[in-house]
Amino acid sequence: MNSIMKRFLCAFLILLAGSLILPGCKKFLNVTPIDNLSGNNYWQSKKDVEAFTLGIYNQFRENTLSTPYFATTGDLRCSPAVMTPGLGRTYITYIATNDLRSLLNNTDPYYSDLFHYVNLTKWTGWYKMIQSANILYVQAGTVTALSDADKKQYRAEAVFLRNLAYLFLVRQFGDVPYYTKAYNQDALPRMPMVQVLNNCIADMMAVKNDLPWTYDDPSLVGIRAMRGGADALLMHLNMWAAGFDDANKTKYYTAVDNLGAEIMGNNSYALLPLSRSKEIFKGRTKESLFEVLRSLNYGEYSTGDYLYNTFTDMVLHYPHKPVKSITKSYIYYNSKFITKLYPLNAPDKRATTWFDPATLYATDGSWELLKFVNIFAAEGEDVLPDDDLMVFRLPDAILLRAEAQAELGNDAAAQTTLNVVRARAEANPVTDIGKDLKDDIWYERARELMGEGHYYYDLVRTKKVLDKEYCYHPIPVEDFKAGAWAWPIDKSALVNNPYITLNSFWQ
Repeated sequence: MNSIMKRFLCAFLILLAGSLILPGCKKFLNVTPIDNLSGNNYWQSKKDVEAFTLGIYNQFRENTLSTPYFATTGDLRCSPAVMTPGLGRTYITYIATNDLRSLLNNTDPYYSDLFHYVNLTKWTGWYKMIQSANILYVQAGTVTALSDADKKQYRAEAVFLRNLAYLFLVRQFGDVPYYTKAYNQDALPRMPMVQVLNNCIADMMAVKNDLPWTYDDPSLVGIRAMRGGADALLMHLNMWAAGFDDANKTKYYTAVDNLGAEIMGNNSYALLPLSRSKEIFKGRTKESLFEVLRSLNYGEYSTGDYLYNTFTDMVLHYPHKPVKSITKSYIYYNSKFITKLYPLNAPDKRATTWFDPATLYATDGSWELLKFVNIFAAEGEDVLPDDDLMVFRLPDAILLRAEAQAELGNDAAAQTTLNVVRARAEANPVTDIGKDLKDDIWYERARELMGEGHYYYDLVRTKKVLDKEYCYHPIPVEDFKAGAWAWPIDKSALVNNPYITLNSFWQ
């Protein structure tokens, strides 16, 4: 075993063990710390701080992998995905048509028990992550064994992790309680979403330069907070705010343009050739800005906890799933949509690298998305690809910058930025302007980021979710205003908190 792999396996084991030292959640927002975390026995060494920090990363893994989080909340909702007939996967139709009531009240215990969709209505895991990050921010500054540089970096990681949690919270629920106080015991009301976002932006901007651009240890690249990941997080916070704060959208778009320039101007990050797609999605490359570490080692998926909770479970069949009886993917995409992304005879290496050209437009279950095909399994062993879960990838940040530039009216710059991604795919450069250019960028994000959990969020923040020109299952305007775009909030949020209101549309 080479030294890089040893470091990776060590980091992975520590990350898993880190979850054991996370503070427990007493109530909805009230976290009671374990004694040895707040007392004199724990915060003594860099090892203590490192273990606690890795535990927060592990909480993020738990939040996003204990359910099919990215596939359900980001890829399939209101999407042109279609359930392959005859496979009984009705949950796919419920998600695609925004029928969350049927999804959550599904009487089929097999899928309810397997996917735990009801947990997507509960925000406790996100507040565990936030409270732990708040504790880390305070306690890291008190550990005398740390250098000043180490203290700054750990505190910056804490800020990154809590704002990452807040981004996911607001995209999932809209208005949410916001706090940064360690050991919070106060019941809090839901804060308006735009105010939360602006708090997060200011919080992250204050410390992002204390994070490294990358790591000398390649086993940490992408799976620990980096400055490029912080910039990408800020870009998403700003773009989401722009979608709901029209009066100040120019400020947000300008920030996104500047942040994108920082990322693109630093040689720590680079687009890799598409021929190296297996490396890209296995993770920890120069294309990664932040990702969730996953590994088939140590039986991570054989326990059933994370077994089928990724997009890949829905879009592969034999031989890319090593079970001969699985002859069809569970979903395919509307052929009109696929043709829009990949017009016949238009050059684009993604169409031949990430898909089988023979089944690209198929609607009979033979369709597959081959971005994620790092499978290490014996014949007949039903396991999923051993790829990391991409949260922020360089093309995502580049395309957000292009979108911001187009919204600012800087079409020439937007074309140039957009064509960086298209050039990697050997696709024809875009020369459109105005609305056509904005559409080009929209479809480029759909094309490049399919299966990475962005599609629905892009629909919502751009309000294209209201428009049947872009959305195959649009939400009516009045329903959108009433909160149909968000998730229901479980009634457990009301326990011991008289200030909480639930999302009215789903009541």
